[in-house]
Amino acid sequence: MTERYVGSVTILDLAGTITIDDDAIRLKDKINSLLLQKRTSVILNLAEVSYIDSGGLGQITASYIAVMKAGGGLKLLNINKRNHDLLVITRLVTIFQTFDTEDAALRSFETLPTVSAGMVAS
Repeated sequence: MTERYVGSVTILDLAGTITIDDDAIRLKDKINSLLLQKRTSVILNLAEVSYIDSGGLGQITASYIAVMKAGGGLKLLNINKRNHDLLVITRLVTIFQTFDTEDAALRSFETLPTVSAGMVAS
């Protein structure tokens, strides 16, 4: 796992497998560390992840929940077909935002302009 920053967004480049053993624990520890640093915009780059088991998927989901509770967002990038199929089968594809390009994932964190409290749409 390598960590890099683009502005306020943290990109975690993961490689190998994400399984119930040490892989999931490392991911949990890294997410907790980021949250302690107030880094709540996170992209998991899964381009080099060949396999995710149920424990790994559970940890990705737990990481998503933790980041959301901290007021941030966690997005998935470069998911291979096998791992995308896993998200479809578990219906988690409806929860996670997934992206094919890093630029699109980064742009998804840009905030929309807020409407002034005095303005009312008609």
